[in-house]
Amino acid sequence: MLATIINVILILLGSAAGLLFKNLISERLMSILTHALGLCVLGIGISSMIGTQDTLCVIVCMAAGTVLGHAIDIEGRLEGAGDLLRARLLKGGGGNSRFTEGFVSAAVLFCVGAMAITGSIEAGLNHNYEIIISKGVIDGVTSISFAATMGVGVAFSTIPLLVYQGGITLLAGWVGPYLPGAVITEMTAVGGTLIAAIAVNMLGLGREKIKVGNMLPAMFLPVAYIPLAEWIGALF
Repeated sequence: MLATIINVILILLGSAAGLLFKNLISERLMSILTHALGLCVLGIGISSMIGTQDTLCVIVCMAAGTVLGHAIDIEGRLEGAGDLLRARLLKGGGGNSRFTEGFVSAAVLFCVGAMAITGSIEAGLNHNYEIIISKGVIDGVTSISFAATMGVGVAFSTIPLLVYQGGITLLAGWVGPYLPGAVITEMTAVGGTLIAAIAVNMLGLGREKIKVGNMLPAMFLPVAYIPLAEWIGALF
């Protein structure tokens, strides 16, 4: 929960800065900051990737998880849920429409994403807060721009964020002691690969945006892969 609380504080600070200095914030500055943070996120992802003890596990889980996620269309469903939430809450907002727009837009952006899930799981399993704190910095920078254009509602998006990320972290912490060390190691490595993909999107390196949401099942597949690989190894 500590990492999520830090994430919340950074968003609140960013929102305050956006409200106070909205006339001084340029789009170019926000773009430069995004690229700088993208490089940092890339480093975090790579450092987790190279911790694998079974490269084949990472490859198989990434391939199988991406196929599964693509079949389910997780990314599309997440975006659809966000659009539906916006449409329902913003409809008939009246005088509070700007507040609601800021709240909903920020909540969807900060909560619905691979980094929120992988970071929360990493915090719960390994007590490693790097990913969530890095996400918090990115969210904080983003909240500056959001608050400057949509107002104080952005700050209140921290309420669902606290419940969502904190809940995943607590659940992962509860399940973690029952998982073998090898499983946790490979889940971390696969998660690092997903984080690296997020960094590629932030830096705009690909021709098309990588649909990281469709790759999320990969992070959970080591739970099945490691026991299966051990069983097959024992047979031969």
